[in-house]
Amino acid sequence: MKLLLVILNIFFVSFLDKPEKSAPALSERALEQRAKWKIATDEMDYPVCRMYMDSICRMGAKLHHSSRWMNGATMEMTDSLANEVGKLKFVIDIEKTREDDAPGKVNTHRKMRAWETDYQDAANFTDEQLALFNLAPLHELGFEGQGILMAVCDGAFQNANTLTCFRQNELQKGHFDFTDEKYDFYGEKGSHGTQCLSTISGMCEGFKGAATKAQYYLMRSEENDTESPKEMDNLVVALETADSLGVNVFSVSLGYAKFDNEDWTLPKSALDGVSTRVSRAATIAARKGMLVCVAAGNEGSDSWHTISVPADADSVLTVGAVGVDSIIGAFSSFGPSADGRIKPEVCAVGVKTTLVRSSDGTIIRSNGTSYATPLLAGLAASLWSALPDENAMQIRERIISSADRYDNPDENQYGYGIPDAWKAYKMGDEQSTELVQNMEIEQPSKVIRGEQILIFRHGHIYNLAGQRIE
Repeated sequence: MKLLLVILNIFFVSFLDKPEKSAPALSERALEQRAKWKIATDEMDYPVCRMYMDSICRMGAKLHHSSRWMNGATMEMTDSLANEVGKLKFVIDIEKTREDDAPGKVNTHRKMRAWETDYQDAANFTDEQLALFNLAPLHELGFEGQGILMAVCDGAFQNANTLTCFRQNELQKGHFDFTDEKYDFYGEKGSHGTQCLSTISGMCEGFKGAATKAQYYLMRSEENDTESPKEMDNLVVALETADSLGVNVFSVSLGYAKFDNEDWTLPKSALDGVSTRVSRAATIAARKGMLVCVAAGNEGSDSWHTISVPADADSVLTVGAVGVDSIIGAFSSFGPSADGRIKPEVCAVGVKTTLVRSSDGTIIRSNGTSYATPLLAGLAASLWSALPDENAMQIRERIISSADRYDNPDENQYGYGIPDAWKAYKMGDEQSTELVQNMEIEQPSKVIRGEQILIFRHGHIYNLAGQRIE
């Protein structure tokens, strides 16, 4: 007797339109913030057509999740069914994003990971890493992220629901899992996410995170046993969910370039901010009013060498890794983006970062842009709590403008350099330049206040929604 093996692969199905419109998929908080910062709702804010997805499910497919920004859905089906789905009048494209014929074949070197070095001299080093970007003066004034809602997206969060350094009942708003893995969200597979979180929210004797009063959601988009483009679509949905919840600062220490199926490996020309759905989504999130912080990657010393996606996205803060001595880590991935934008934009401590170990709550030090990124996100949250009437692009501009290489940026690894939180906070109207009127101006112009605010930087004009005008 022969057994029939049915292989179910994962596909992203793109739809023609959104014929069903009821209400935008936004919470009350998100709508209030959109109104506050004059960001209009649009077609992207409406859900994907349920009728389309139900029709495909009746044909035998299984829905994983949908993306309102990309107007499509991640669905599980056979290749033969995918061929039939591709013929439907309301389907404009169908793309395979994961193969399920060889589960567990992941090449772990393709995953962007920080690595634990288990330094034993870690106690009280958070003072040094926060001092590098001069965050203590803001904390001394009481600005530690209160009123700011954050999301930390990773591959699960070991013991984040039990470690006392996180004060769960006060700060953690909930968690979301956008993967189809069976691993426990707070189980042993999730050390990376917990340790990233600790640099933002951890607080115990000898340890303090960068924004210990910010509330946060935890999100899982990374799948441990595979490396496939589906994970990028998981991250798209995480960004959309954060937007719908009214999240202000989104921190993600994940990056994608190489996959289990080498045919899917991205060419470096795709690192242009628009070639992948996940990079487009990160830019959309910025335009919708969120400050997105992304790890540059840890490939500076290997053959890939450069950033990954969504670190290439426009209007985000891509973060490189330095030590407390301000020297770049050799592993910190190189820019610029494929279309010539400076990447990373800024740097934070990612060399011997002090953090809380997820397994037992001890204080250790580890390496990776993964840890520099939530530190920078915590800086942003603390700064934003001090300037609650400003929007994401204004906060982003303050951070970049305060950095130590702002006037002479390095397009390879440092970008604009290491921000100064106090300097960013003290930048007032009198320090801002006039509204850019002459498009031939070569020097960067900072944000000004007023009804019409533009940003000019290195040859491009941006509005405060993050859209590049010219």
